[in-house]
Amino acid sequence: MRIISGESKGRKLVSLKGIATRPTSARVRESIFNILASRIFNASVLDLFAGTGALGLEALSRRAANALFVDLSASAVKTIQQNITACKAENRSQVCQWDIAKNIACLQAKVPAYDMVFMDPPYNKNYIVPTLKKLLKRNVLKDGATIIIEHAVAETVPGDLLGLHMTDQRIYGKTLVSFLTVVFQKNHSGAH
Repeated sequence: MRIISGESKGRKLVSLKGIATRPTSARVRESIFNILASRIFNASVLDLFAGTGALGLEALSRRAANALFVDLSASAVKTIQQNITACKAENRSQVCQWDIAKNIACLQAKVPAYDMVFMDPPYNKNYIVPTLKKLLKRNVLKDGATIIIEHAVAETVPGDLLGLHMTDQRIYGKTLVSFLTVVFQKNHSGAH
């Protein structure tokens, strides 16, 4: 597994042993980043269920400003740290070992909030909607932020969850990638 493009292009990433983690294939990663091309520069990125960190590291390679990688597995966290070092991205990366299924208290409401979120949860475990709701409630996403979810074709991602708008879906074999945009409804008192 390698970084596809950008300043770390060709850099080999350490993989996780076993079948608990299902890395995003190079073809799917390349397709995702072709779609996101214009939104990556200087973005603040959140990589949830990060696994090897390949999605966040690909964003950093393509000049995202920074990334926070979150995963529950100790071996995933160790692998992410090795991959961050391999990509010389230590000064733009943070890693947090956390159980996102329970809560996302590891994410401090911060300014600036995140521009881009990658979610690659275990398939068919009902993590998607609860995690999206927690993200919206935690107030860590910028208006207009992009959320990219890699999931099983059988899993539904609501395109109408309050504050989210489905902009695209692509099928790659048994994988469906959903792209959502955060659209906060602001209360305007006539002023724009």
